[in-house]
Amino acid sequence: MPHASRTIVIDRPVSDVFAFFADAENDPRWRRGVLEIERNGPLGVGASYRQRVSGPGGRAIVADFEVTAYEPETRVAILTTAGPVRPTAVYEFRATEVGTEVVFTLDAQLSGVKKLVMSGMVQKTMDAELAALDGAKRILESEA
Repeated sequence: MPHASRTIVIDRPVSDVFAFFADAENDPRWRRGVLEIERNGPLGVGASYRQRVSGPGGRAIVADFEVTAYEPETRVAILTTAGPVRPTAVYEFRATEVGTEVVFTLDAQLSGVKKLVMSGMVQKTMDAELAALDGAKRILESEA
């Protein structure tokens, strides 16, 4: 099962960092593969996002998702509801002496042929998503 997790500290208050990550309409600012995204409904549990991401050969892939947990300044979780792979993502936030610690975790359940054919590619994509946190850190710290 592809899995990835990373912790990063951002020199901004937890309220600012949570607000940035909790609204996935900010994702194109730091996730290069997001081609378009639009939220349906208010921020919170049940909010859904229509999302298109760059796939193999640069073609757009549907990767819609829904917010399954929304705990202000603490945690946001999502479940991908459309696309060939449907990972879960969790962001956890904790105030520290130097800003905000963000723990970002991705998991994907693959079975059968998908597990054999796609595991490596999915893991590579997840690792790239975690690396993209550096971009979010630069954006947030530059807006201070």
